[in-house]
Amino acid sequence: MKFAIFVTKGQKVYLSKSRMAMMNYTFDTSMQETMVLTDAFHSNAAMCENDSLYKIVWVQEGKLSVAVGHEELELGRDEIISVSKHHRIEFREVSGTYVALLFNEDFYGDSNHLVEPSHTGILFNNTSTRVVRLILPPRDAALIRELVDRMSMEYIMYDNLRGEMLNLLLKRLTIICIRLARKQLAECSTHDRVFDTIQRYYTLVDLHFKEKKQVKEYAAMLHRSPKTLSNMFATYGMPSPLRIIQERVLTEAKRLLLNTTHSVKEISVILGFESVGTFSRFFKNATGENMSAYRKAALKKL
Repeated sequence: MKFAIFVTKGQKVYLSKSRMAMMNYTFDTSMQETMVLTDAFHSNAAMCENDSLYKIVWVQEGKLSVAVGHEELELGRDEIISVSKHHRIEFREVSGTYVALLFNEDFYGDSNHLVEPSHTGILFNNTSTRVVRLILPPRDAALIRELVDRMSMEYIMYDNLRGEMLNLLLKRLTIICIRLARKQLAECSTHDRVFDTIQRYYTLVDLHFKEKKQVKEYAAMLHRSPKTLSNMFATYGMPSPLRIIQERVLTEAKRLLLNTTHSVKEISVILGFESVGTFSRFFKNATGENMSAYRKAALKKL
C-alpha cells in the first residue's frame, strides 16, 4: 500500500498526484478539523513542523529510524508509536514502508471539541522522555490494516458522512492501541483501573500544568492520595507523578523558547511561575543550562 491522504471534515476536496502510486487528498473546511493518513510524512517538512497534530506511526515493512524529543528509536515491522502534538518526529532513516496517522483535537474531539481523556492520556502523553511504543501481534496488525484500508476507501464516498466515518475509524484504531498498551505496559489485565487512572492523570496535567504544579492537586482531582498515585505509576515502571508535571512544563518552556519571540519573563508568566528567578532555576535544574543559552544554541541548529 502506497498512499498519502490528507483529511479534514468538510465539503471541499482537492486532489493532486506527486509521484507514481502515491495519492494526496485534502478534505477541508473553515473549522480546521484535520486528520492525515500518509506514507510520506518524512518528506513533508511543513507537516513535520506542525505542532497541532497527534501522531501514530506504524511500520509495515522494513525499518524506521526516528527521533522524538531526546529519544532515538529504531522501529521494526509491526511496531507502532504514538506521540503527542507537543513533539516533533525527526526521521533519520526510512528503510521500508510505514503509515503515519495524524489528527488534531478538533477532528478527534466530541461536540465540545474536547479530546476524550480515555484515548489521549497515556497514549499521547506529553512528557519529553517517554514515547509509547507497542508491538502489534498479528491479529491487531490485521485489524489496523483493515481500518487503514477502510479510511482510504472513504474517499470514493462523496457524501457529507465521510468526516463522521473517518472519525469513527480513527477512534476504533486508538481504542485498539489503548487495549494493546494495557497488555504490554501492565503486568496483567487486572490493572485496567490503575491504567485508566494514569491516563486521566496525564490528561489533567496537560490541561492544568500552567496553574497546578503539585501532585497533591491532581491527586485530589482523582480522589487518590499522592502516595497511591506514586505506587500506581511504579506499577507500570513509569516516571513519578511529579516528574510528569515537571516534564510537561519543561516541554512547553522549550516550545515557547524555540517557536515564539516571548521573553523569558513573558514565558515565566505564561507558565504560571511566581517569578523569573523561580522559572530560571527550574529550567537550569532540569536541563543544566540557562534559557538564553539553550535558545541560542537550539536556534543555531535549525
